[in-house]
Amino acid sequence: MRILITGGAGFIGSHVVRLFVNKYPNYEIYNLDKLTYAGNLNNLTDIEKKANYHFLKEDIVDGERMHALFNEYRFDAVIHLAAESHVDRSITNPNEFLMTNVLGTANLLNAFKDLWKDDFNGKIFYHISTDEVYGSLDDGGFFLEDTPYDPKSPYSASKASSDHFVRAYENTYGMPIKISNCSNNYGEYQFPEKLLPLMINNIKNNKPLPVYGKGENIRDWLYVVDHARAIDTIFHEGKLGETYNIGGFNEWKNIDIVHLLCTVMDKKLGREKGTSAQLITYVTDRAGHDLRYAIDANKIMKELGWEPSLQFEEGLELTVDWYLKNEDWLTSVTSGSYQDYYDSHYEKR
Repeated sequence: MRILITGGAGFIGSHVVRLFVNKYPNYEIYNLDKLTYAGNLNNLTDIEKKANYHFLKEDIVDGERMHALFNEYRFDAVIHLAAESHVDRSITNPNEFLMTNVLGTANLLNAFKDLWKDDFNGKIFYHISTDEVYGSLDDGGFFLEDTPYDPKSPYSASKASSDHFVRAYENTYGMPIKISNCSNNYGEYQFPEKLLPLMINNIKNNKPLPVYGKGENIRDWLYVVDHARAIDTIFHEGKLGETYNIGGFNEWKNIDIVHLLCTVMDKKLGREKGTSAQLITYVTDRAGHDLRYAIDANKIMKELGWEPSLQFEEGLELTVDWYLKNEDWLTSVTSGSYQDYYDSHYEKR
């Protein structure tokens, strides 16, 4: 099987690529990534020389190029993770999210459809989405697979649109699709604009810890390795045409996470308890900030047998340990030098 994994140099994508390359040596894994600010080939140095791993530096917004690649490599399956994903960036530049998340997804769908339109047997187009498409749970409850979409930000609107395109191609062209919507991920190799790596880096360097509003916003957190396992499970065991919600059953207020992280970091860094918490700084809330997300993951647990492997406190300890042990990675990301990796390891070969 030839599997195209888009966005495979990103945070979640790199974990999925690593899992598939190591677990399925008989699969040919093609990692396609544009290598924007969040795409980092340093995330995959441990598997880049494996015989079944291939890297393609490409942009999914280029429809003609996507058709050419599909015709050349004849991918049997697509696991589509490539996306612009930071809400703040979507508020500043919504058109970039429109192009990558909507047009890019449509380009992949068209290339896949045109290649296999005469025989979709054994083929899979698996689209990875987010819980943010459902909107906000201000009144309690949980997101289910059939919860009506109600996106609140340009980012979530672009992901909701891409989800609708995937389902439309199943209905119109008979494409074999699967979709999953996941809660907030955390763990190793996450770009330090997201909450946990940002706070870890700032605590380490005694910088302010910016918290939106009063920090009352609630998110469900899932360890990224568990998400990669869920993707593997859905890809191989999930039913065609189905949607699966993936969550960690770990709801936390942002301010409570920051306080917990401060306590863990004080212990790891040998600081007096309460030292890092003094760095907390409340800033103007994000525009249209959803109050609460919470995933009901019972469907994937009951039907496919997947479940989270650890609780948030345990995963947070592992995450902090990794960032403290991999200061070179964090330094290269925050300085931007990681973007030279492609030129030195691929372009000059």
